[in-house]
Amino acid sequence: MTRLLIIGALEGELGQAARIAAARGARIAQADGPAAGLARLRGEGADLVLCDLAHDIPWLIERLAEERIACPVIACGRNADAAAAVRAIRAGAKEFLPLPPEAELIVAMLQAVAGEPEGPVHRDPAMGALLARAEALARAEASVLITGESGTGKEVLARFIHAHSRRSRGPFVALNCAALPESLLESELFGHEKGAFSGAVAARKGKFEQADGGTLLLDEIGEMDPRLQAKLLRVIQEREVDRLGGTAPVRVDVRLLAATNRDLAAEVRAGRFREDLYFRLNVVALHIPPLRERPADIAALAAHFARRFAEANGLPVRALSPAAEQALLAHPWPGNVRELENTLHRAVLLAEGGWIGPEAIELTPLPPARPAEAPAAVPQSAVPQPAVPPAAAGAVAGLVGRRMEEVERDLILETLTHCLGNRTRAAEILGISIRTLRNKLHEYRAQGAPVPVAPGTGLLPGGWQGGGR
Repeated sequence: MTRLLIIGALEGELGQAARIAAARGARIAQADGPAAGLARLRGEGADLVLCDLAHDIPWLIERLAEERIACPVIACGRNADAAAAVRAIRAGAKEFLPLPPEAELIVAMLQAVAGEPEGPVHRDPAMGALLARAEALARAEASVLITGESGTGKEVLARFIHAHSRRSRGPFVALNCAALPESLLESELFGHEKGAFSGAVAARKGKFEQADGGTLLLDEIGEMDPRLQAKLLRVIQEREVDRLGGTAPVRVDVRLLAATNRDLAAEVRAGRFREDLYFRLNVVALHIPPLRERPADIAALAAHFARRFAEANGLPVRALSPAAEQALLAHPWPGNVRELENTLHRAVLLAEGGWIGPEAIELTPLPPARPAEAPAAVPQSAVPQPAVPPAAAGAVAGLVGRRMEEVERDLILETLTHCLGNRTRAAEILGISIRTLRNKLHEYRAQGAPVPVAPGTGLLPGGWQGGGR
């Protein structure tokens, strides 16, 4: 259920937008102005904010950035308020919603925030059996550990479990444990009081408190520091959290889901993950098979993505030609569903005519296989050294005189652009951890550099990509 915060009066056209969103299943909260809205975001959180242009939207966005509250803001007003809308967009508002509101646009915004509104798309019997088991387990309260390779759709499965649980009317809150440095992850999880650390300008609830009465997903749990693992174990056992700087514990009622692409049992044996926490999380395990092991899902997912990206970009919905489908079925999909999604997004934009043909399917080539046996070492001096190709020499010469930080930044951003924003794939190509990549991107954003948006976050009419995973 999408948590929507309305900043402004509900008597007029903004109230119509709220009623449309509520009819589509959104959970509505309201604040009279930006200061009151900021207080609600600190306390309850939200997935999306609609703010009346009559209010100081730049001030709100600046405060959200200062307090590291990641929530997209959409400015709302009449088309006659064009100058105010431009100011809001320049300040960081993600989109402008003209009033009176159109139901289709409201639905598109909610879907962009929610990610996969229809639930998992599948046709393969293995995935069907997994979803049947997940639906049966959803009615219980036990913790669930979701495993699978990167890009298989672990958060989508977590949302499916929440939607079929007795907590479905409560909030679904997700936190990527690898997306934040340890110093910030603790505050995001458990919350903090005003003045608890530098920059804590006001008290703020953590993800556990925001998910009270609902479900909390801890994604990439294997990346969590052992010190925080101990604190997490205490929360699971005691059902209460201690805010940073707080004087008394806060009771929480949360169902916990965890997801990882690591072998946590191996991490326990290596001493990098607490055994007691592993058994607490692994009450029930669900493993999502990689896409290459469920080929019947490839065509179904491809058709789903083709329709979604065509509608989002205002393009005609085209079917895949038989040759294009064969190209997709022959690919091993090392990046799983996320790679397929990127491929279809690109294909929708490149396709011409009435079909999406094989010429629009650009598949990422696999790196060459390593030889089984390396040849005996030969002294370097005995090997004739080939001349450096002119193009390569020119490329190297172009780096001379530049700072190492600039070269590194350009390499990372170019690689990320090549991967269509796929953080996991870019980290693999660069040979760095996903945590290192995300910390670098955080630095580049702070410097004002344009960072490609992650895929799978939904594209709104007008070009905004929502903040999903």
